[in-house]
Amino acid sequence: MRTGMWFDSGRVCLDLLATDGPEGAGSGCREGTRDGLRDGLRDGLSDGDALRLWLVGAGLVPDQTPLGRLGPDWVEAFRSLRHDVGTLVRAELAGTGPEEEALARVNAAAAGPPPGVCAVRNQEGHLVRELCGGVECAGMLATVARDAVELLTDPGDLALIRSCEGDGCARLYLDTSRGRRRRWCSSELCGNRERVARHRRRVREVAGT
Repeated sequence: MRTGMWFDSGRVCLDLLATDGPEGAGSGCREGTRDGLRDGLRDGLSDGDALRLWLVGAGLVPDQTPLGRLGPDWVEAFRSLRHDVGTLVRAELAGTGPEEEALARVNAAAAGPPPGVCAVRNQEGHLVRELCGGVECAGMLATVARDAVELLTDPGDLALIRSCEGDGCARLYLDTSRGRRRRWCSSELCGNRERVARHRRRVREVAGT
């Protein structure tokens, strides 16, 4: 898995939004651009190799599934879907109406047939999951777009969306924690940085007294 990629949002479409930042560090639903560059930062879907690793990490492609070369058309298609999903999620969180063109594109992608899944025996004789009929870009897009449609039309899940409170991080995730008290996309990353920063502030305050 590519260093920095994040798959802990609770929804695959939100995991896709988290690639909008340096090396997939994730800037959540902040404003993005269609060419994948934002404020000079490297896109987490920088090329076909990065997209391949994201597809596997997100669970959209089973392990050991042969993947051919993912060209620029794949990368552009997923960046465009990410932009549109981000636009729609931001609109829902802000309580504004959805952008109709973005909605139409996501709906069109979701209407496509998702990849078929079948069980096959591996070399050890165990049943493993495999995609039937190969891996097609439209099928992968349909899977993510359908997840976005399900999220956008589910008031319960929409109410659980939170933005990470970490400094400089705006990753989005579903807060399914007890008491809905989750504050960070990752307690080990943003949470730990916040704790370290809090400790340093206390040390400076004590030193200044």
